[in-house]
Amino acid sequence: MHAIETRGLTKAVGPGRRLFHDLSMSVGPGELVAVTGESGVGKSTLLNILAGLDDADAGEVRIEDTALGPLDETARTRLRRERIGFVFQAFHILPYLTLEQNVALPLALISPDGAAARAHAREMLDDVGLAERGDDYARDLSGGELQRVAIARALVHRPAVILADEPTGNLDPDTAARVLDLFARAVRSRNAAAVIVTHSSATAAVADRVLRLTADGLINQARSVNG
Repeated sequence: MHAIETRGLTKAVGPGRRLFHDLSMSVGPGELVAVTGESGVGKSTLLNILAGLDDADAGEVRIEDTALGPLDETARTRLRRERIGFVFQAFHILPYLTLEQNVALPLALISPDGAAARAHAREMLDDVGLAERGDDYARDLSGGELQRVAIARALVHRPAVILADEPTGNLDPDTAARVLDLFARAVRSRNAAAVIVTHSSATAAVADRVLRLTADGLINQARSVNG
């Protein structure tokens, strides 16, 4: 069973401006796929459709065995909480919570067991090399450390799917390379299916497959051996 599957997605924004047409793709557990393309081609829109935050004009999205189309907003919200993790370019770490509380947040939304959530958060912070920083706040961290916290938060509830939107766009190249390596290893070790949308060839280089988004759908691309 695929963790992510789309069939025949079509999306337009306004009269006469089609982003993509008849877009089909599938991503299996443990697989990391990068979607590249020029600015404005619809990469972030595609990610929002995969998350059930936006609707395609036609076509179908399935997360594991669940079709998103028939779900109401309450059911979509529950699916996102339980089965999807998000990593954003801007981190979205809450400044008034500690790092442990930030990482535990997805678990707190789906389970009343606060002690277990904190324990899992500490384990994830250890996995991303921040075991001693759980009581710190975001103001004390560098950009690379903040993105590692974001990765820990995205993975703490063991989601089937990880969606990442330009996850290293705010980082310098050396920090970005380290964070991407950590991200790829963490996704694969947890057997999640991940989609990264990016314009960066260096980011795409960590993926198992690279797909270029065009108005006519997705085109397979060879990975750059030089990143």
